Amino acid sequence: MSEWKPKRFWTAASIAPEGDGFTVLLDGRKVKTPAKASLIVPSEALAQEIAAEWDAQEGVVDPTRMPFTRSANAAIDKVAHQMAEVAGLIAAYGDSDLLCYRAEEPAELVARQAQGWDPLLDWARDGQNLDLQTVSGLVHRPQKPEALAMAAALTQAMDAFQLTAFHDLVGLSGSFVLGLAATRGFASPETLWALSRIDETWQEEQWGTDDEAAAFAEGKRQAFLHAARFYFLTGEAAPGG
Repeated sequence: MSEWKPKRFWTAASIAPEGDGFTVLLDGRKVKTPAKASLIVPSEALAQEIAAEWDAQEGVVDPTRMPFTRSANAAIDKVAHQMAEVAGLIAAYGDSDLLCYRAEEPAELVARQAQGWDPLLDWARDGQNLDLQTVSGLVHRPQKPEALAMAAALTQAMDAFQLTAFHDLVGLSGSFVLGLAATRGFASPETLWALSRIDETWQEEQWGTDDEAAAFAEGKRQAFLHAARFYFLTGEAAPGG
C-alpha cells in the first residue's frame, strides 16, 4: 500500500496578524502544525518566508523543501513543550566546546586554531561573561561551574523559536560559543561555519576531499545557514512592536 501524500489544494498563501504574532493562510484557512496547533510565528518576516514555501509547492507537498515551516513546527510542537530539557541539552555543549580542545601538533594547525578560535573565546569572556578554558588534546576537562551556569542562563533566556534555531547552530557546529556568536552577529554565518571546520579543512588539505564526506558537510552547512536566518527572522517586529 502506497503512503498517502498531501497535494496542493490551495490557490494562494497569505499571512495575517494573529495573537502576538502572525499566522499563514491558505485561501483564507489557517495553517496548522502536524500536532494540530495553530501555526503562529513571532514576526511578519518569518510568516512571509513560510507563506512563500507553501506558495512554491506544486502537486505533491514536499516538506523537505519547506525548512522554515519545519523549524516553526518544531518550535511549536516540540521545543515549546520541553523548554528546560532542550535548554539543558544545548547548554551542556559548553562543557565540551569544540573551540576549547586544541591540537598538540602540527604547529600550523595549532596556529590556525588559535587564530580562528581565540577571538571567539575572548568575545565570549569579555562580551557574554562566558569564560571557557582551553586544553591541548582530546581528553575532557570540565569547565568551571560559573561558566556552565552562564551558558545555562544565556540559553534559558531564549524563547521557543530562538531555542529551536540555537539548538541547530550549536549541534551542527559542535560549539556553544560558535552558535552564540551566530545569534549575536559576531561574524557572518558563513564565516562562523568555516571556523567550525578548521580541523576538517586541514585534513582535506593533507589528504584530499572525499566526495561523500563533502556532500554530507554541505548539507550541514546549509542547515547551519538556515538556522542562523531562522533565528534572526524570529526577532523582526510583531504587530504593534
